[in-house]
Amino acid sequence: MALSERAHELSNPDPKFFFWEVLQNIWDTQSNPHGFVSLGIAENVLMHDVLSEHIHRNMALPNDDFTYGDGKKRLKGALARFLTRYFNPLIKVEPSHITISNGCSSALEHTAWAFGNPGDVFLLGKPYYGTFVPDITLRMGTELAMVEFHGTDPLSLDGVQKYEHTIEEAQAKGKRVAGLILAHPHNPLGRSYPRKALLELMRLCDRHRIHLISDEIYALSTFTNTVDKDVEIVPFESVLSIDTAGIIDPALVHVVWGISKDFGANGLRIGAIISQHNAGLHQALVPPSLYSSSSSISDHVVANIFEDEAWIDEYIAQNQQKLAQSYEHVVQWARDNDIEYAPGVNAAFFLWVNLGSAYRKRHANGLEGGDIDQVVNDALLRNKVFLASGVQFGSEQPGWFRIVFTQRRDHLDEGLKRIVAAIN
Repeated sequence: MALSERAHELSNPDPKFFFWEVLQNIWDTQSNPHGFVSLGIAENVLMHDVLSEHIHRNMALPNDDFTYGDGKKRLKGALARFLTRYFNPLIKVEPSHITISNGCSSALEHTAWAFGNPGDVFLLGKPYYGTFVPDITLRMGTELAMVEFHGTDPLSLDGVQKYEHTIEEAQAKGKRVAGLILAHPHNPLGRSYPRKALLELMRLCDRHRIHLISDEIYALSTFTNTVDKDVEIVPFESVLSIDTAGIIDPALVHVVWGISKDFGANGLRIGAIISQHNAGLHQALVPPSLYSSSSSISDHVVANIFEDEAWIDEYIAQNQQKLAQSYEHVVQWARDNDIEYAPGVNAAFFLWVNLGSAYRKRHANGLEGGDIDQVVNDALLRNKVFLASGVQFGSEQPGWFRIVFTQRRDHLDEGLKRIVAAIN
């Protein structure tokens, strides 16, 4: 039977999109020593034992969880209190400010649907989280305008001018610019936007009547960086904490957050759009939310977590300590092996490393005219280690890869050993 044009286009596998195959063949020192070591998927396993214990201890499901439930009333109330306590919002978060979804990808897709018509454009600065692309474009008919920085720090005040230039280019082509998407803290750079840059981005969005969508999924996965001594470290501040008076129409400001990263629970599938001054958005999302609803079991589990504030305080502190230790470990590895990395990380799970440069140092005579990204990626796969290439992040410079350091130490060290073997 014939497929629709859009289904037919997606029915042919993308040869570059192979990480599902990697996931089915993961290395284990005992049961699968010849499998892949994955340091390419943004998962944090460092606190899984602590999380599992809490979930199982509080798992008793009420019978109502086998029905359509209460419209997520309990979860929204618990999440509103959680966000008010940990995100330092200028205005207390209320349940009415929240739309729940089954993960942040669904939440972002909802923003594309709500703010953009087919053919409208959303701004996305390079390098970017690769899945933002299908989140915004795959089903909604909306498009992305990629912002290039040409050596300017993309998280800096100077970088805002590059967004302005991209808006002007899009408008010159007859495109309506609907929104600007930030990963804050940034993926893959692992840093936060300074308040001054956030304020200037808000002014930019207000001038052009553009929605500002701040994906803050790593908001609590911050840590103290003690190893990059000569780099300014910017603390994370949620856009919810900023007084928008005289800066931007607050109805244009939205935050996306979920439990995937800060609670190491990608599989539970709980995300949210937090918009405090746009009741029409939440009302409009009621019908399409049917197709991205979280399960009542996940709602129950996550509400239990949010309501246990003492446990959360301890969890966040332990997680941040482990993040700092893992970051220090992988930075020391990079320095020991003369591998350039982007310093100043104090959030998320990543080290952004220039494996292309490291490979060229070791193979100076064998790469004339070669695609360094493909050469290094092939070498990594031959050595059964999977990383996300900068190509997937729209990196403006070739040769960069993202190492996820939030794995068990034995898994991380095996992967780092294989990376060295690959570039050597």
